[in-house]
Amino acid sequence: MLDLELLRSFVSVVDTGGFTRAGERVHRTQSTVSQQIRRLEETLGYPLLHRNGKQQATPTEQGERLLSYSRRILALEQEAREVLAQPAGDGVVRLGIPEDFAAYRLPELLSDFTRSRPGLRLDVRCGLSVTMRRALERGEIEIAIYKRDAGESGSVVAAWPEQLEWVASRKRPPSLDRDPLPLVMSEQGCLYRDRMIHAIESAGRSWHMAYTSPNLPGIQAAVSAGLGVSILPAVAILPDHRVLKRAEGFPRVTNTEVALNTAADASPATRSLAEVLAGFCAANARRR
Repeated sequence: MLDLELLRSFVSVVDTGGFTRAGERVHRTQSTVSQQIRRLEETLGYPLLHRNGKQQATPTEQGERLLSYSRRILALEQEAREVLAQPAGDGVVRLGIPEDFAAYRLPELLSDFTRSRPGLRLDVRCGLSVTMRRALERGEIEIAIYKRDAGESGSVVAAWPEQLEWVASRKRPPSLDRDPLPLVMSEQGCLYRDRMIHAIESAGRSWHMAYTSPNLPGIQAAVSAGLGVSILPAVAILPDHRVLKRAEGFPRVTNTEVALNTAADASPATRSLAEVLAGFCAANARRR
């Protein structure tokens, strides 16, 4: 079993870059922190830090792997303490959502939900759908909204179709006949990125990666500036974007769907939030 105090000291050393400052953070002497790290290394059987002299340290490859687990373990320990300190409340609900939902009307809805439940602590994560889906499967969150292939098999609470469109700048569009075609896209793992590349290559056109952004506003801004074309869901298309048609040489994109799912052992508070989110998603689907 990993000792929480040792993990706490390990994280502090990595965060501060040295044993002395880490000791100040965890209220231990430098020598005590150094001994704790050696105990942890002996327990695991491999070095966790490169000692760079003058009490400085950086994580080894194994240390980097342990770091993310240490943060999660310590966060769960703190979360457990907080939940047990408030036994009469609704506990903690951890929600994962894709970025386009986080950027628009959903934050207001979540604010209203938490205001109606003073005993609830809501933790929201935002990121790629593949990341949110894996987090739900690993038990890191209790409820998730994510994008998936339309009609994909697998049990979910609910799912709604999502239409994707090719878009370019309305005022400063790139030459649509350019070869290779400039594309604006998200990072690896994004469903839209995969569909964009597949559609272009299936049409026999060449392409190049003109702009890559890890977030939705970056993609929207790049399209608006005329750096390239992209595909976006209807909710993320801005007034200064123009939807491109098949007649202009842009093939149909395989649609995705928005899925809502919860953990199998979802709490009453989680199920209540799922009902609210289902209503939100259904209303958005009807408006398209």
